Amino acid sequence: MAIKQLQAKCLCGGIRIDADFETVDIGACHCDTCRRWSGGPFLAIAGAENVVLAGTDLLTVYKSSEWGERGFCKACGTALFWRSQDGEHYALSATTLNDLGDARLTSEIFIDSKPDWYEFANETQKMTGAEFFAMMAPTQEEPNG
Repeated sequence: MAIKQLQAKCLCGGIRIDADFETVDIGACHCDTCRRWSGGPFLAIAGAENVVLAGTDLLTVYKSSEWGERGFCKACGTALFWRSQDGEHYALSATTLNDLGDARLTSEIFIDSKPDWYEFANETQKMTGAEFFAMMAPTQEEPNG
């Protein structure tokens, strides 16, 4: 599969992120932390590689758990990414990425934390928080990222 190079930027344009992806499938996280941070389910493309950040003077990184952290723009507040604290795993906000082409919403995690008042129409792979952590084990054991 060909590597797709994508670029993300915040609302004010002060931060730019360049990254490579093998796939551009979008996943939704319904955990309490993501919903509070992003104002709804966090829609992201995981597996970002060769991540290059520009405008880091505007970047704020918040340690949201023992293993994860979230990046956002301190000027405009745009939620940009979730990453593992070791920097090995990045999930970039799908709403900040340019030119997603034929991207599809394919998965949802923390489905057991999703409020009843919304539902996506298309079929996706769904995982509870426990199922997600079991898949990620043994590296992560926090209830929310």
